[in-house]
Amino acid sequence: MTSEKLKVATISVLSNLVLTIGKLVAGLLMGSVSVISEAIHSGLDLVASLVAYFSLRQSGKPADEDHRYGHGKFENVAAIVEALLILAAAAAIIGQAVLKLYRGGHVESLNLGIVVMGMSSVVNFLVSGMLMRTAKRTDSPALEADAWHLRTDVYTSFSVFVGIILIKITGINQLDPIIALGVSALIIKAAFDLLIKSASSIVDARLSDEEEKIIMDVLNRHSGEYVHFHKLRTRRAGPERHVDLHLVVPRMQRIYLAHELCDRIEQDVRQSMRGVNVLIHAEPCKPCPDYCLNCTLLPAAGRQQENKNSGDSKGCQDCDGCN
Repeated sequence: MTSEKLKVATISVLSNLVLTIGKLVAGLLMGSVSVISEAIHSGLDLVASLVAYFSLRQSGKPADEDHRYGHGKFENVAAIVEALLILAAAAAIIGQAVLKLYRGGHVESLNLGIVVMGMSSVVNFLVSGMLMRTAKRTDSPALEADAWHLRTDVYTSFSVFVGIILIKITGINQLDPIIALGVSALIIKAAFDLLIKSASSIVDARLSDEEEKIIMDVLNRHSGEYVHFHKLRTRRAGPERHVDLHLVVPRMQRIYLAHELCDRIEQDVRQSMRGVNVLIHAEPCKPCPDYCLNCTLLPAAGRQQENKNSGDSKGCQDCDGCN
């Protein structure tokens, strides 16, 4: 899986290198701030794709003495760096556009600009699609960030492509910096979306509701084999997910039986969700209302109504589920 991610990341680096050079040459020949701004954007795309490439190499390493939970968060860090680079690109584009509006200017070689920006849109559309598909398949934040980075380039390149055609038709050169400002707005939105999503993993935000429901469904399938569970915690680290919880089992149950139950639950979670590490702490049940009145262990569950009617808690030694 790591080799697959590195392969598409390499393609991203090469495509960004070619597009950066092409846009810069075209922008300088045309004197177009919108095309030069696109060259700056592609240059930052190149830096971002290099960051993604090296973060993928690092995150693919196994856990070691200094990183006992693995290296998955290197991808989250890379995604944050890419988001900051997108913001830097937007700032550079806004600066050039405002200067062009203030000073004015004339755009030359419009046909060259149309060809370069049209080709850029097509290339980035194909590469970003490949990156996004691989990111979804491998749960890679770094590749997803790189894909969104290029996807914004698709939108912005196409906007400049249309703008150059409009300038050619109308002769209104002020459209060039105005389009560049519109491009920067799209870039800023993409940057903040990436930043928020990546930062949530860095601060150990829980998994999504859909993913936690998968875990709950697995636990419910085994509900007749344990008393209760609590302290369910989830988080992400790059493409990896981490889940831990406390599983309450009958206090008289043999250790090896409780361990086998934990193994089965962990295995079922891993089969239901990709890239997940599960840790279950088994603890003995205590005779108290919180456990006895809600016990789902069969046949102990048959005592629930009796316990509720009497208000008493049957001790674990009296529970048929312990036998």
